[in-house]
Amino acid sequence: MRFSPDFAPPGRRPPRAPARGRLGAPAAGLALALALTGCAGATTGGTDGAAPAATGAAATADRVEPLAATPRPALPATVRSADGARTTVTSADRIVPLSGGLSEIVFTLGLGPKVVARDVTATFEQAAKLPVVTRAHDVSAESVLSLRPTVVLAETTTGPAEAVEQIREAGIPLVVVKPAEQLSDVGRRIEAVAAALGVPDAGAELDARTASRIDAVRTSVPAPADGRKKPRVAFLYLRGSASVHLLGGRESGASSLIEAAGGVDAGKASGLTKDFTAITSEALAKAAPDVFLVMRKGLESVGGVDGLLKLPGIAETPAGLDRRIVAVDDGVLLNYGPRTDRVLAELVAKLHPESGAEG
Repeated sequence: MRFSPDFAPPGRRPPRAPARGRLGAPAAGLALALALTGCAGATTGGTDGAAPAATGAAATADRVEPLAATPRPALPATVRSADGARTTVTSADRIVPLSGGLSEIVFTLGLGPKVVARDVTATFEQAAKLPVVTRAHDVSAESVLSLRPTVVLAETTTGPAEAVEQIREAGIPLVVVKPAEQLSDVGRRIEAVAAALGVPDAGAELDARTASRIDAVRTSVPAPADGRKKPRVAFLYLRGSASVHLLGGRESGASSLIEAAGGVDAGKASGLTKDFTAITSEALAKAAPDVFLVMRKGLESVGGVDGLLKLPGIAETPAGLDRRIVAVDDGVLLNYGPRTDRVLAELVAKLHPESGAEG
């Protein structure tokens, strides 16, 4: 069973419904990203039944921030794709990125005006009016080819394989990039996209800018004080209309982000070694999260905070008792791209309100 594209994690193919309480989806199936000004983070606390209250990030448009100078592609460029193929790109005049994460990188490099289509997970403002060439996370080769692209950017999780092969057989240069799974992947992906599009210098500039911003946020993470322990954060994947309620484990893709924000991945710490498992009272009791991290549409799909608290075991956790839920826009939570510093800053503020960073 497939998930609706509205709730699938950006940049990855959605996990499938769990069999016998455990998902078998590959770890590379779920890339993520968030944003402080680009993703409208939300949190709620207390026991008054209030829905998540949006903070200052909610008032800011979901936009990417291109480099100051628009780069001029130096082509042809020959690169090796993540699938082993060598591809020569001769023109970047008509770019089709087949994931939200790749679209974000292309636009932030300053090449947004050359993008002619988007994946359903590319939700930021600058890409919103572009035609969508995916459906339920499957690429429509016919839709892509009808737009006469000069280069197509895909991920190793892009499918179906027949559609990807059809694009290649049509003679369109297709570059495959490995999905992001953790913070250390941010620079790799920026450099790979920039090299394929003939703008390596812009890639180096964006990589340096992004790394500097991430480092600045990481240094702001407060040390536990007064004997307090790091907050335990459980990443939940929710799709209420399909009764899909999953708890993230070590391979969910969220661990790196949670840990960088000064938290503990509750699912990973409880011994969940794979990507996701079905939410049960037993699994949640073992994870004992202080905070739930969710995608915004997923939270909406279960009826908001009140609906989430009705799921088995949720209300009995420390996070459920305190109604501590951090909701982040789906299109950016786990992208691990140029806006990751904003995501990280949002998490730091929400996980450590005692530091005074929240607002």
